[in-house]
Amino acid sequence: MPTVTEVYDDASAYDDRDVNDSESGEDDGPAAGPSDPSIATPSSKKKKKKRSKVSKVLNTLKGKEVPQVMVDKVMEKVNEEHGDQPLMDEESIRRLLEQLKVNDVLQGKAGLGGKNKKDMGDHKFWSTQPVQQFDDAPAEQDGPLEPSRPREEVRQEPYPLPKDFEWSTIDLDNPAQIKELYELLSANYVEDDQASFRFQYSAEFLEWALKPPGYHKECNVGVRVSSNKKLVAFISGVPITLRVRENRVEAVEVNYLCIRKKLRSKRLAPVLIKELTRQCHLKGIFQAIYTGGIVIPTPVSTCRYFHRTLNVPKLVDVKFTFVPRNMTLARMIRLYKVPSTPHLARSGLREMEDRDVEAVAALYSRYMERFDLVPLMSVDEVLHQFMSGRGVGEISTVTGRRDRQNSETHKITDFFSFYSLPSTVINHPRHNLLEAAYLFYYASDVAFEDGTDDRGLLKHRVQELIADAIIIADQAKFDVFNALTLMDNMSFLSDLKFGQGDGLLNFYLYNWRTKPLAGINAVEDRPIGRGVGVVML
Repeated sequence: MPTVTEVYDDASAYDDRDVNDSESGEDDGPAAGPSDPSIATPSSKKKKKKRSKVSKVLNTLKGKEVPQVMVDKVMEKVNEEHGDQPLMDEESIRRLLEQLKVNDVLQGKAGLGGKNKKDMGDHKFWSTQPVQQFDDAPAEQDGPLEPSRPREEVRQEPYPLPKDFEWSTIDLDNPAQIKELYELLSANYVEDDQASFRFQYSAEFLEWALKPPGYHKECNVGVRVSSNKKLVAFISGVPITLRVRENRVEAVEVNYLCIRKKLRSKRLAPVLIKELTRQCHLKGIFQAIYTGGIVIPTPVSTCRYFHRTLNVPKLVDVKFTFVPRNMTLARMIRLYKVPSTPHLARSGLREMEDRDVEAVAALYSRYMERFDLVPLMSVDEVLHQFMSGRGVGEISTVTGRRDRQNSETHKITDFFSFYSLPSTVINHPRHNLLEAAYLFYYASDVAFEDGTDDRGLLKHRVQELIADAIIIADQAKFDVFNALTLMDNMSFLSDLKFGQGDGLLNFYLYNWRTKPLAGINAVEDRPIGRGVGVVML
C-alpha cells in the first residue's frame, strides 16, 4: 500500500445548535451567516397576544405527553420519504413534537415546514430586490435577474440613515475597531430560540473570516451613533468566486448582519443591505450568496444541522442535549467515547504545512467538481482559508490547541479541516462557554477512481477522514462537532453517531436564478447534499 499523507487544519472558531438569530429585528432585512437573523420585530400588541397564546398552550400541555400513535405516524412518514438515510430516533421525534406544541404557538406558526417562515406576501423588502420570488416559475436557465451596470450608473451617495446615526467603514487593520466589532457581535449576534447560547466570534476569527485575499475594506459596513461614535450595527461582504452549476460567478459572501438589540425598531437592516449592495455595485460585483435559518424569497437549497456529541456531561448540563429515557448518563458517555489516537496516523496523517498548499489546492479544486454550488479558490485563498487560523507556538498538552488557535511527505491524497466557533452559555451557574467545532472543507483522491460511489470506496474513505477529525476535535477539548447535509456528509453522519438537529440552514443567491440544488433532499439525479459545496462562516 503506497504511503499517503492526510492533511488537516483546525482553522479557527465555531458553534451551532442551529441558532436562529434575531439580529436585525427588522421587518424585512435578511440576514447572513451560519444562522441568519430573524427579521421580524413584533409590535407590543403581538407580544401580548403571543404571551396569551403561550399561557393557554402551557396550561393545555401541563402533565401531558405526545401520544405514541403520533410518534409512530411521524416515524412512518419520515422513513417513507427518506428510506435508508440517517433519521431521527423515536426519542428525538418525541422531543421535537413536544417542543413544536409550544414553539408553533409562540411564533404564530404551525407545522414542521412552517417554522421560521413568514406569510408569502409579508416580504416587502425582498419583493423589491432581484431575487427569485416564491411564486416565480422554476428557472429554465441560470443567469442574472438584472443586468450589471457601469459604475457611473450606480448610486454615488450613501443611503440616508435615521437621525443621530452615521456610516462607518470598519478598518480591519485597526485592532481597536476589530475589538469594537467583536464586542458588538458578542453581545448582540446569533442566539438560539431559548436565549441560552450566543455565538462568540473572537477577534482572530473575524480577521480570518473578513480579510481573505482581495477583500474590499469598503464592504465592511458599520453604523455608529453620531454623538459618541459607538458602533451599533454591521454587515460584511467578502469577495468570493462561485461556480453555480456550469457558470462562474464573481460575488460576495454576505455575513454578520448585526444590530444592537436596543435599536432593532429603527429599521436599520434594509438600509444596511442596500448600502452594502451599493458598495458592491461600485466595485462591479452584482451577485451575492448568503444563508439564513429563516425562510425569505427564495432558498436555492436547504441543509440540516447534525451534531456529534463529544463532552456528554457538559452538553447535558447546559441543555444542549439530553439523556434519552432508555439510557443513563454513564451509558451515554460510553456510547459517544472516541478513540484516543487517529486511525490514519500510521498512514501519514499530519498537520498541514505551507509546503502542502499547492497540492491541497489542486486536490480541493478537483474534488469540488462533484458539487453544483462551490467556491473556486486560488492557491493564495487556500493558503488563507486553511493555514491562517493555526495559532502560534506549540500545541498545548493541556488544551490540545496552540495559543490563539481558536513525517516524510509523499503524495497528498486527502485533507480535512474544521474550525472553532464557541458560543457563550447565557446565565449558567457553571459553564460560560460551549466549545464547538464545525466541519469545513475536505477532499480525497479516492473520489477520482472509477466506480468509487458504486463500490462504496469514497464513503469508506470520507468516513475514515471525518472519524479522525472527531478524534482530533475531542483531543482539543471541543464539546460538540457540527456538520450540515452538504457535500458528501450524508455518507458518514449516521455511522459516526451524529444526531439530527432541529435546525435548517437556507442558502440564497442574490441576483442569480437557478433551479433548486440538492441539500436536505435529493433533486432529480443529484443525491442529498451533492448540490451544495459552500461552507459559510
